[in-house]
Amino acid sequence: MSHSDLQTAVVAGASGYIGQHLVRTLVDRGVDVRTIGRSATSDATWDDPASLTAVLDGADLLVNFAGRSVSCRYTKRNADAIFASRTETTAALGRALATTARPPQLWVNSSTGTIYRDARDRPMDEVTSELGTGFSVAVARAWEHERFSAPTPVRKVALRMSIVLGAGGGALNPFINLARMGFGGPMGDGDQKFSWVHVDDVVAAITYAFEHPDVIGPVNVAAPDVVTNAEMMGHVREALGRRRGVPLPAWALEAGARVIRTEPELVLKSRWIDSRVLRESGFDFAYPSLTLALDEIAGRTPRGLLPVALG
Repeated sequence: MSHSDLQTAVVAGASGYIGQHLVRTLVDRGVDVRTIGRSATSDATWDDPASLTAVLDGADLLVNFAGRSVSCRYTKRNADAIFASRTETTAALGRALATTARPPQLWVNSSTGTIYRDARDRPMDEVTSELGTGFSVAVARAWEHERFSAPTPVRKVALRMSIVLGAGGGALNPFINLARMGFGGPMGDGDQKFSWVHVDDVVAAITYAFEHPDVIGPVNVAAPDVVTNAEMMGHVREALGRRRGVPLPAWALEAGARVIRTEPELVLKSRWIDSRVLRESGFDFAYPSLTLALDEIAGRTPRGLLPVALG
């Protein structure tokens, strides 16, 4: 099966960073893209079940990136929104697919590599891994449960993404800002693993999964070049031409979480993710090394402090 066989795709959460990137790439390839969202410009909306069924009918691929950003402080209000925005949209898609006459061949639903435990001893793959505990893991487990328990005949993939890097957004902007403000040193003890993936490879993994029926279930998406936080910040400084960076101990990150507008967990947890399913299936990353990815991103990143999504 080739790209030409992918003629119609439905993208939910198309307004987010990865969703926008996916839509642009698919449209450039001549794919007819239909969107699901909350705005009137979407082809279907979450509060209209009939529109969901209609937009899915006859499509080849469904990709769901809907969900409130986790890059925020975990107040009860934000936590409830993070949880509900993922589980409820996924459940709505499951119900719609069950009543679709001609459902897509593949349903790719966003998930997260944060589902695994804090790992410093060995990489976590889809087969031998251990799941973690805490709020982020509970969200990820409930999110995946809604997808895999949905009574549909559709092949399902849970895209367990690592930290997604790319120009113009993604997760890198806070790190770039810290480096440009002089705080580009290690965070915490700096030994925590930093699994990452270039946004182009996220899109490539989705189209690859469509073309390869053997790719099913949880699928990790992390480049093979896993580094420590200290190494990652060193690469960021190098890409930006910064020789030095002040380290940020854990207490400073706790106190300064408002500066990076996120939970310290997002940078202090050790994420060591192995893309075993993709690797054994023969997938090649366009950006296998962090240096390669950061050079591409730095070349398209404007000077000065960058916008960071408010949580």
